Amino acid sequence: MQKKSLGKLGVAVLASASLVFAVAAPAAHAATKKVIVGIAYDLGGRSQPGFNQLAYIGYTDYLKKYPGAGLKESQATNADTDATRSSRLKLLVQAGANPIVAVGFNYITAVKTVAPLFPKVKFAIVDDNSINLPNVEGLNFKAEQGSYLVGAIAALTSKTGHVGYIGGVKTPLLQAFEAGFTAGVHKIKPTDMVDVTYISTPPDFSGFNAPDKGHEAALGMYQNGADVVYAAAGGTGAGVHQAAQEQGKFSIGVDADEALFASNISSGSAKAILTSALKNVNVGVASFLTDVKTGKFKAQNKYFDITNGGVGYALTGGHVSAAIQKTVNALAKQIAAGTIVVPTDPTKA
Repeated sequence: MQKKSLGKLGVAVLASASLVFAVAAPAAHAATKKVIVGIAYDLGGRSQPGFNQLAYIGYTDYLKKYPGAGLKESQATNADTDATRSSRLKLLVQAGANPIVAVGFNYITAVKTVAPLFPKVKFAIVDDNSINLPNVEGLNFKAEQGSYLVGAIAALTSKTGHVGYIGGVKTPLLQAFEAGFTAGVHKIKPTDMVDVTYISTPPDFSGFNAPDKGHEAALGMYQNGADVVYAAAGGTGAGVHQAAQEQGKFSIGVDADEALFASNISSGSAKAILTSALKNVNVGVASFLTDVKTGKFKAQNKYFDITNGGVGYALTGGHVSAAIQKTVNALAKQIAAGTIVVPTDPTKA
């Protein structure tokens, strides 16, 4: 797998139509040796920017090196349960898919349930490291490193010395984002103020899809002096970006290049997005598919970070100057070398 240059840490987001193939009828895959990749998307399917779209891009990146693999796709619905997600994975197997990628931690229980039933099928799950089965690989990302880089960008951009972080749900994963962001800010300006708020706390996960609450939280931060706010909050981030646009301030996106999202472009809020902390799911998916193809698959939790192109930051919008890029890329090289160890605990940031 080719490493990405630290000087070009952005990622292009593919604009494609949603296309979901029916998988209800079992396929007679024993009669053909053609590889069929299965992808079980979260809500929105392959056209949904973020993990879904990036997972599909990972498949297309794999095809460039190993052409000929087919694709079966299925996506979540608002009525999903662990049982329906399990059924979705079973239908993909019955349709001849192997290997199969489950996009997101919502599939944890489904993968735990289905993978043992089909020991010859290789599964990967994005953003989970809790499954210990002989045919499952967890695709995980050192998101705190990308958060560190955008924290440095926030500090280098802020004119007030006051920035903010909004997490969707207060989980250890999102607290790692917070820790990385705060550490990056304080690496540049140790005295800068970092406001922190979470929209919800487990078992309430509504904070990932509450743009109205994100808007309200961001407005409060901007009105109290923050001029850059990082939103690691899923769909809630749309409200944060809108607040930034209204206030003439900056926001920061997460996971994918949010300045390229159609919804942000149409609302005008894309212009307020300073950068996005990238979690390059496409790199992880392509790696998994390649490992299966080349016989290097291992039941493990695989981690993607700055050294292998797993995380980075976006440059869409032209807000990040060449001078800031130079400073931040120097920090990225220190992280890659182990000189800087990014914390995952906010109390140590």
